[in-house]
Amino acid sequence: MRDGIHPPYGPVVFRDRSTGDLVLTRSTLVAKDPGGTVELDGVSYPVFDVDVTRYSHPFWTGTARSLDSEGRVERFRRRYGAGS
Repeated sequence: MRDGIHPPYGPVVFRDRSTGDLVLTRSTLVAKDPGGTVELDGVSYPVFDVDVTRYSHPFWTGTARSLDSEGRVERFRRRYGAGS
């Protein structure tokens, strides 16, 4: 890789706004707020607040609902006939 053209890649923490859970990972995001840090295991990391993570997403928490209880094909056939 060429020097000077890639953003810095380092450890960051994503915080779920709804549950408060923390996810430590690596990213190219750069903290704009110097006070936006969190300390984990004695090390300070920049923190980014996100709306949805695997801790709050309905699919991963098992609270997802299926709005289509009747299949689309069955509904089409009922509405317009079985066809040929």
